[in-house]
Amino acid sequence: MKQENLEAYYGLPQEVKFCKRCVTSNQRPTSAVEFKHTRDSKKNTMHLDENGVCDACRNADTKEAIDWDKREEELLKLLDKHRSKDGSYDCLVPGSGGKDSAFQAHVLKYKYGMHPLTCTWPPILYTDYGYKNFKNWLDSGFDNISFYRNGKTMKLFTKLSIENLFHPFQTFILGQKNLAPKIASKYGISLIFYGENEAEYGNPIADNATSLRDKSYYSYKNLDEIFLGGVSIRELKEKYNVSINDLLSFLPADAKELEKSDIQVHYLGYYLRWTPQEVYYYAVENTGFHARPFRTQGTYSKYNSIDDKIDDLHYYTTFIKFGIGRATYDASQEIRNKHLTREDGIALVKKFDGEFPDRYFDEVMDYLEIDPDYFRNELTDKFRSPHLWGKNSKHEWQLRHNVWRGGIND
Repeated sequence: MKQENLEAYYGLPQEVKFCKRCVTSNQRPTSAVEFKHTRDSKKNTMHLDENGVCDACRNADTKEAIDWDKREEELLKLLDKHRSKDGSYDCLVPGSGGKDSAFQAHVLKYKYGMHPLTCTWPPILYTDYGYKNFKNWLDSGFDNISFYRNGKTMKLFTKLSIENLFHPFQTFILGQKNLAPKIASKYGISLIFYGENEAEYGNPIADNATSLRDKSYYSYKNLDEIFLGGVSIRELKEKYNVSINDLLSFLPADAKELEKSDIQVHYLGYYLRWTPQEVYYYAVENTGFHARPFRTQGTYSKYNSIDDKIDDLHYYTTFIKFGIGRATYDASQEIRNKHLTREDGIALVKKFDGEFPDRYFDEVMDYLEIDPDYFRNELTDKFRSPHLWGKNSKHEWQLRHNVWRGGIND
């Protein structure tokens, strides 16, 4: 149903539509990183075709037709081209020791004979079990560089990202994304491996083989045009007394450094059939990975994105901004992998999506020096898009539309 007179924030489509196969909607943003203030930036969103099927589900159809034996042959050729003869590092696997990075590194080393170096941009606030998984990962046979960024700056940027963008993970994502090219460049490694291609989630399909030499994202020429936490670098320097040195770990690699070597990024999920549940079982068996000891708030699962105490809050903010919570993400992926029916997914979304993550909430607010009541009320309401949210008969906030057609305008 189209809301003719209601403003849609974040460049979202005004008419809310749900995929007919999974449980996600066309409100899901597909841009991976936000540099500028979210309200002022036009964003790509999940696209539904003429049959009402989303990009991610169509990508799942494509995977069914792939000759995976042939894809593995492509992988072997790639690895043979880069494999070191003297045992030196020949590929880089960024990660925190979650199931995906644990799987990637272990398979590359112990099945395919590569010599991976792993690197980690640490979580903002480690969970106890997340840190144990990180240690278990390295103890299963891997060298690692863990880069602890300027804590004062990280704290400031995270706070600004929440207050200006309602995006607790923006600066974490930037740091994590920018670290790998810098490490690869310094160690003379020309091959970086990530896990799943972003197409798995409906993001624009990136080329599997990406040369960073040609990627402007990884270089910066006009610093004042870069925004962190919704604030320009010029304002960070003038208003918050942040120096360029404080910013370096969050900024892209210098183009001159990347030009010295042809660093390529590949997704292991392009070459190997990637099923999250199977990846989880592999990580448990081979790297000592353990699921969360309790259900993750906002969803029904226990093993996805569990190393940072801010993870749960991040997914809550996506629910407020886009009407899409963590259960929607998890259920949609499992529907595509034929582990759930759409009816199962709808029931799970109805039960868990939007659950407030209070387990670590007070600790996170205390760390960031944000008033909890300010976050829960004024800040949260500020980022509710009028075309998604309204007040029901009890004067409580409620989505106008949801996948089980129980919204106030359904």
